[in-house]
Amino acid sequence: MIFHKIYKPFFQQIVMVFKINVAKKGITKKFETENEDLIGTKISDEIDGNLISEELEGYTLEITGTSDKAGFMGRLEINGNGLKKILLKKGKGMWNKRKGVRLRKTVRGNEISLDTVQINTIVKKEGKTKFSELGKKEETTSEEKKE
Repeated sequence: MIFHKIYKPFFQQIVMVFKINVAKKGITKKFETENEDLIGTKISDEIDGNLISEELEGYTLEITGTSDKAGFMGRLEINGNGLKKILLKKGKGMWNKRKGVRLRKTVRGNEISLDTVQINTIVKKEGKTKFSELGKKEETTSEEKKE
């Protein structure tokens, strides 16, 4: 009980940062957000780009995959956000290519939670700015600061 009284302010300061990869035609842009509105969304759901960054205004994104803090991938077939051990033959998460091999692997459910670190998305609908121009404003301002 004393432990919670001493460290309670420390635990309240923890903020979860989601690393988000947005892909379109083989090009990937990386963003980070602390927006907790993403919690509870599932793989294959469509989200608004404004939830991630102001640069993505008008974009519609589809969540294609997730990864948690331990590296376990999210699977579309597993409901919820907990860990589960499943038997894999081939496909996502299975790297052993020997014929007839089945392995029991730990995977996470399809729901985004506080344990989720990385979210992979693809562009369904492009917004005001072109995808190739995203992130260029930051690069030019950082170059100007160096000079």
